Amino acid sequence: MKKLLLSLALLASYTSLAKNLSPASYDSPDTIVVSRDGTGQFRTIDEAIEVCRAFMDYHKVIFVKNGTYKEKLIIPSWLQNIEICGEDAEKTIITYDDHANIPRPNVSPNKPMGTFRTYTLKIEGNDITLKNITIENNAARLGQAVALHTEGDRLVFIGCRFLGHQDTVYTGVAGTRLFFKDCFICGTTDFIFGPSTAWFEGCTIESRINSYVTAASTPADQPYGYIFNNCRLTATPEATKVYLGRPWRDYGYTLFMNCELGGHIRPEGWHHWEKHREQTARYLEYNNRGAGANTKERVSWSRQLTKKEAAKITLSNVFARNDGWIPNNK
Repeated sequence: MKKLLLSLALLASYTSLAKNLSPASYDSPDTIVVSRDGTGQFRTIDEAIEVCRAFMDYHKVIFVKNGTYKEKLIIPSWLQNIEICGEDAEKTIITYDDHANIPRPNVSPNKPMGTFRTYTLKIEGNDITLKNITIENNAARLGQAVALHTEGDRLVFIGCRFLGHQDTVYTGVAGTRLFFKDCFICGTTDFIFGPSTAWFEGCTIESRINSYVTAASTPADQPYGYIFNNCRLTATPEATKVYLGRPWRDYGYTLFMNCELGGHIRPEGWHHWEKHREQTARYLEYNNRGAGANTKERVSWSRQLTKKEAAKITLSNVFARNDGWIPNNK
């Protein structure tokens, strides 16, 4: 009889717990708290994402307390209006360590993972915001290793840190719009790459070896690709000869304006990747400063904007399009 009562009590407890963790229990704009020490509602960020209702029409905050969260995360396409906010950007860390040359589970050992499965965080949903948090891929330098992989539209990143080596930030879908403000991004080769339209405002971009900062693959019919405004380009001691970018595909678009370019930037500035891309690459600069900003030896197929042209590069012109979306830059 005692065993029966104990079993019934356990069943009730589990049922209550399952009910409390159901999406219906969290169908409100209330903040969810995640903490590794158990003081929040959840111990993992994935659990908090799972209880968010599909296509929410209100703003939902997942507040993540300081700690290291070893998680490989996806924010799926049916989630929107979510903000993941860390307690402290340097102490709230989401990390994983996949790289492109790891054999795929349950697949032939000769078939590696490849670049696009290596993400630590993949954002498929629209209208997602990240604040004050670190996204890291801490794999050894054994191949491409993505920290942030984006596919959603109208994504905002404020005060975040993105750490990795090759291919740290992948902006993965043409036509999507991303806004990075006061972020730190570091890597080795092509560590900001992809076809999206992305504006980087007041960010620090750190190169870790002699290689390339960007690898835009902007489609020909997309007027803007990567825009860096009021950013600082810095380097570790190992990096002394770094290109601003190379076009991953024809028509790659990258603009640095009002930026401080360190002495590690090569005098020629840009690389064509493949010779014919000199005919299509859209590589632009305006009003930069610092030891790496001297344009006397820049490649002939890059261009300096005029003051009139630069005045047209605004958040509204770059992002508003048909829906009027303009990220808050205050």
